[in-house]
Amino acid sequence: MNSKINPPKFGYTVRASQIHKGQPVWRKGEEIIDLLKYFNTINQLTIYRQFQKPTKQHKKLTINTIRKKVKKLNLNNQTTIKNTFMKPSLELLSPSNHALVLIDFEGQMAFATKSITMEELRNNVAVICGASKIFNVPTIVTTVAEESFSGPVFPEIETYYPQASTNYIDRTSMNTWEDEAAYQAITGTGKKKLVLAGLWTGVCIVGPALSALAEGYEVYVIADACGDVSQEAHERAMQRMIHMGVKPITSIQYLLELQRDWARQETYVAVTDLMKKHGGSYGLGIHYAHNMMKHA
Repeated sequence: MNSKINPPKFGYTVRASQIHKGQPVWRKGEEIIDLLKYFNTINQLTIYRQFQKPTKQHKKLTINTIRKKVKKLNLNNQTTIKNTFMKPSLELLSPSNHALVLIDFEGQMAFATKSITMEELRNNVAVICGASKIFNVPTIVTTVAEESFSGPVFPEIETYYPQASTNYIDRTSMNTWEDEAAYQAITGTGKKKLVLAGLWTGVCIVGPALSALAEGYEVYVIADACGDVSQEAHERAMQRMIHMGVKPITSIQYLLELQRDWARQETYVAVTDLMKKHGGSYGLGIHYAHNMMKHA
């Protein structure tokens, strides 16, 4: 927007000199709050008081002063600063905005996995399975050649998603996205965010991740709940996906992003119990704290 455009002859106007590649921007008073979102990345934010005639005089104000000025504006349907600044990012995962896809967590795939120890992998799989179950996340379990080659799923998956009630989708295709039944199950959830985990990273995760991206989905991969035949294979696969737009996360990060607030008592006990069992040192810390509180 051209900075030479005359501002309105009432209210406040805002000029943020470093928005839009350094081009000055004018905004009406009711849009001050929107511009405040840029405050942390702007060196100077100046409010100009507009009287009957334009004036060159201005005063640099601190963020606290800006907040006070905004509060004084009596504009229709004005959004409060709290609502503007305290909204969680749409990039965050929530229990209702994504589906979890568990791919090929089977014995034959695990035998050749070297990028992560099997103890760590199984623990992390338990964390993400428990998390999705606690928060009722739509979860698809898919296998490859279960009866003829790869074998049954990890016991940790069976614990939370028994085959009898979950209806695992067995495939011949290495790319889950190319299997019609799996594709229909995943897209049928109606979720535009997909979280993937499985074996191996470079084949069974790269395939559906890049394919889903190509169809406009947002894809997250739980890096420490994936594994490959070598550290090199896993890392190159992760780099390739990240380069294309996949968002890497970890198993405990996934759980805590869904909980988000310890005041959410309806899931607090289940989440902390899951961590005590599978959260390693973090889980021991929770166990310690809960027991010490009894003696306080």
